[in-house]
Parts: sequence; structure tokens; C-alpha cells
Amino acid sequence: MPIASINPATGEILIEFLALSSEEIRTRLARAVKAFASWRSVPTAERAAMMARAAEVLDSRRENLATLITVEIGRPIQPARDEIAKCALACRYYAEHGPAMLRDVAFDVAPNRARVVMQPLGIVLAVMPWNFPFWQVFRFAAPALTAGNVGLLKHASNVPQCALAIEDVFRQAGLPEDVFQTLLIGSDAVPAIIEDYRVRAVTLTGSEPAGSDVASRAAKLIKKAVLELGGSDPFIVMPSADFDEAVRTAVKARVINAGQSCIAAKRFIVHEQIYERFEAAFTSAMRALHVGDPMDPATDVGPLALPAIRDEVAAQVRRAVEAGARVLTGGRAIESPGNFYEPTVLVDVPCDADVAREEVFGPVAMVFRVPDVDAAIELANDTPFGLGASVWTNDAAEQERFIDRIEAGQVFINGMVASDPRLPFGGVKHSGYGRELSEAGIREFVNLKTVWSKGGGTV
Repeated sequence: MPIASINPATGEILIEFLALSSEEIRTRLARAVKAFASWRSVPTAERAAMMARAAEVLDSRRENLATLITVEIGRPIQPARDEIAKCALACRYYAEHGPAMLRDVAFDVAPNRARVVMQPLGIVLAVMPWNFPFWQVFRFAAPALTAGNVGLLKHASNVPQCALAIEDVFRQAGLPEDVFQTLLIGSDAVPAIIEDYRVRAVTLTGSEPAGSDVASRAAKLIKKAVLELGGSDPFIVMPSADFDEAVRTAVKARVINAGQSCIAAKRFIVHEQIYERFEAAFTSAMRALHVGDPMDPATDVGPLALPAIRDEVAAQVRRAVEAGARVLTGGRAIESPGNFYEPTVLVDVPCDADVAREEVFGPVAMVFRVPDVDAAIELANDTPFGLGASVWTNDAAEQERFIDRIEAGQVFINGMVASDPRLPFGGVKHSGYGRELSEAGIREFVNLKTVWSKGGGTV
């Protein structure tokens, strides 16, 4: 696949880049080694100050960077601006709290003394997706760089301008050259980088097959890996829920980024007492969404990022219908320039159909009827994935049952699943392992080194 910016709203090729050669990659790795040798010795407070400056750079360049998101992946312009603001929030969070998270921790082992020191691992390779081209990177980079690691970014091949802009943000913030490098390379170059002895860890956000491949390579070499993979998140609505708010949020949760989000709600599981009412209101709201130019502030749903994604979504809908599902609205690619697909609602999807357990990466919602809490939980868990879940109920006992029994990395009660710098983020089952963000995220790529001294000593 070429490394090129192709506007998904028009199909226009904006700019193309040559991939780095094997020799250039080796040179970049050597530069990263040299950068780590000095960066790890920079006081944590100074690294944190640079992260605060990165937030200022993001704020000052928000409009320009948001436009890059829109022209490279088709995300509507206001959500693109919000993405840049969220990256700045993460940088400020680690600028403020990172030094405390990395302080030595003393332990009482009298009459001796002990402490744990947190030291960076070294070079971390980040293999990142296109769907949130800044946020996915910053939620790794802000904690990892604050901790003293250096980063190599292999971004998706369809967002090269975003990838280069991220490197430039860190340069403008004052980080030394080569502490963060963007590598314009294809996926075929990733295995050799993972296998290079100088790379100490890898983090990947992406598809299940990509995660499996990266994880197996890292495991073979006994290297740390963090994976955030796909999701088929349930959105459960019970009779005690605030109905109108649940419907409004359900629509937003399904079509965020045109449905191209791992934590977008995909399976809407509704109690039979309110099913017909929910189906009618939800379908009407999905039908009313405006699909169009992502630079137009009135647009609700922009194009899908790539023709292949549009075609896969269309194929999944077709297979669902062949399995017995009914289309209440949408169900077709829009015949126009660009990769547009109609917001779609499917009902009567057989629970044993493949599509009912897959991740649909587009604006397609499946609505299911259930008789009670137990059936809702069983259906919610009937998927290989376990990333997030949104549960709508004002019954405290029901809330606790959902929290206890849903298999997911996060459960949101009466709210839409979202990532937040203050909270751990990640999944279980085929949605991956490890955590990003919060204190958990900064500790993924540090060595918790135990130091012990007999009789007190100098520890």
C-alpha cells in the first residue's frame, strides 16, 4: 500500500511519500539509541515541562492539525478539533501528575530498607491506526516519553501528514531530536523492527489479526507488548433508563467517527418492555443524520476512511440480510465520489450469525430484544471482544449486576464509553491486554526495580 494522503470524501490524492529504506530504518534506530542514552537522564520535572509545552503547541495549531485529520480520514471538522484538544489534555495530565507517578516508593522491611525505582525501558515501537490519528498516538506517547522512553511511530499508511505533524509537535515543544521519530514505512517493515534487539517494547492499536501478529513476534523475543484491539461493544437499555437521553446517546455512540471506533457502540440490547419504542425512535434518529462533506459543520457523518472499509461494511450488511436480518434504514453505499455509507439499522439479526459477533467498522447498528437482565448480560458477553460496554439503567441492583458480570475493560453506566487520561483504558479477551492512560499507562513501559539494603544502608 502506498504511503499517501487520499481525501476519502473525494478520492483525490493529496500527497505521496517514499517509504524509508532498510538502511534508513537502521539509521533511525541508531539515532533512537543515542537519544535514549541522554533522554533517560533528563530530570522527570524537565520532561514533564516539555509535555506541558506540547499541550501549548497543540492548542496553538488546533485548526491546522484538525484539518489534517479531516482531509486524511474524513472526520467532521468539529470532532477533529475536539481530538486535538483531548491530546493537549493528556499532555497536561502527565505534565502535572507524571513526576509523582514516577517517584520512588519506599517499603517497610525493617530492620532493612527497600524501595522501588521506576526506570524507562528504552525504545518503544508504536504501531498505530488511522481512525483517531492524533489521540491514539498521544495516549501512548505522553506517558511513555514522560517516563523517559523514546518512541518510534509506525503510523497507518493513509495518515502520513498526521504522523509527521505529531513528530513536529514534539520538536516544537522542545523535546530533543530523535526522542520521538515518525517512520514512514509499510507494515512489511514492522517485523524487522520488533525483532531488532535495540527495541525493548511494542504497543499496537489496531485489528485483531495485526495484534496477534505483533504479539506473537514480541512474545517470541520476550518483549513487553500492549495491545488495544477491536470491539463489538454492547449498549444495553433497561426500562428504568432515561429513555430520551439513551436514544440520543445511542445514535452518537454508533456514528462517532462514522462508526470507525473500537469503542463505538455496535450492538444495541434493549429490554422487551421498551423495545418497540426504542427501535422506532432510534431508527428515526439514524435516518435523520446528515451525511456529507466533513468540512461542513452541519455534517453528522462523514465518509469512511478507505474504499476497502466501505466495501467490507457493505459485505457485512449483505451477509446479515442473507442470514435473516431486516434493514430498517440505510443499508447501502452512497453513489457519489468518496467512501460514504448510509447510517444503517439492522434488526432480527440471528445471534449465531457471524456479523452478530464481529466488529462492524462503519455506521451500522444492530438492535436486539431481550427479556431480562440475565439475557442482556449473556448476549453482551457473546462475542470474542471485551473492550467497553454502555449500560442504561437507574436500578442500583441492575447496575451492580452489569458491572460485575459484563466482560469488558470498561463499563459506563448511563453514559457513552470514552477514553479519559485520568482512567485506565484497555480490554480483555480478543480486545487485547495491558492498559493505556492514567497511572497504569505510565507504568506499562517502566522497569519497577526493587532496591534492597541490609540494615538500612543508603537506600
